[in-house]
Amino acid sequence: MKEKFIDRKDQQANKIFERRTLSSDYRTIIPLLSPGMKILDVGCGTGTLTNEVAAHIGDGTIIGLDNTAAFIDSGKELYASTRNLSLVCCNIFDYQPPHEFDLIITARTMQWLSDIPKALDLFKSWLKPAGQISILDYNHTTIEWNPAPPESMLEFYRTFLRWREDAGMNNRVADTVAALLQEAGFNAIQVINADQVYKRGEDNFGVNLAIWNKVAQSRQMVIEGYITDELRLQAIEEYTRWIETEATSMTLKMNDVRAYV
Repeated sequence: MKEKFIDRKDQQANKIFERRTLSSDYRTIIPLLSPGMKILDVGCGTGTLTNEVAAHIGDGTIIGLDNTAAFIDSGKELYASTRNLSLVCCNIFDYQPPHEFDLIITARTMQWLSDIPKALDLFKSWLKPAGQISILDYNHTTIEWNPAPPESMLEFYRTFLRWREDAGMNNRVADTVAALLQEAGFNAIQVINADQVYKRGEDNFGVNLAIWNKVAQSRQMVIEGYITDELRLQAIEEYTRWIETEATSMTLKMNDVRAYV
């Protein structure tokens, strides 16, 4: 699903996926779920949230779609006992769904696509008449750290955004996808704030803030000439120390953008 991603096959990514829950990481979707629904989860990773959705829809069915075989294989092992869940390894642009869906959900996935309009056209064709889509994603340009992290991490982060932009990815998906949905012919578009706020003293505070260290652990931007390895390593070291000693909060700006066919 994510056409360009830093070390997606890293086992640390599996751990991030498996810590997620609907209540903390996709809370806005819960009211949309009801028994009997046919749902597609695009960019499901290992299927942790997909599996939780399955428990909310009774005799309904959910398919989790992801293009990373290691994640799908892991999910099939973890959730083999969930009878109304299927996990499929395929790129969305090659996927042939077995039926139409009542609901398509996609969390933190559109940010990695270089052709969002094409994906939206596909999603529209996969939905039943009056079917609904929910897109949960970030505006990476409006992240809030308190206090500001070290300049080395800020420079790394600015470079990361430029690297993404150069690859055709949208750093502002949360705030631009509503207009793209309208252009694709979707109706009744609704934007719901879904910011994720992490505060010192909460469980996994350090782990959640350290997501940018995990990004910086990849040498991809060094290999492609965007930054030096010295800056990358400096950013990790100084940001780690900042988390331990100074950080009080981080807010990831997100929206759940919904629409109907």
